[in-house]
Amino acid sequence: MQIRISWPAGHVTATLDETPTSKALVGALPITSTAHTWGEEVYFDTPASPALEPNAQQVVEPGTVAFWTEGDALALPYGPTPISRGDECRLASPCNVLGRIDGDPRALATVRSGDPIRVELA
Repeated sequence: MQIRISWPAGHVTATLDETPTSKALVGALPITSTAHTWGEEVYFDTPASPALEPNAQQVVEPGTVAFWTEGDALALPYGPTPISRGDECRLASPCNVLGRIDGDPRALATVRSGDPIRVELA
């Protein structure tokens, strides 16, 4: 499954794995939300509310598409967050891993807190 994430200054596509959370997210598309930033991570609220999956991770690779179940939010890290150790991408708490951003995840650096953000099928 591919999704497109767009904001005023750009867009990325992402390829999602077949997981219960990715299916819940795709079922809620299209989504329009307000972007928030936390270090080098973009996150935003969604109407999906899945459970934490057994393989949830807190430290992920840049460009991972993750779902923060504690906040019903999509989390898109592209570099260190305020709680990272070194250059790692450390999320606020364990998140469900849905897939990866296609191409360079640093494109997310152009997202500003407060930007409208839209997620739809690619």
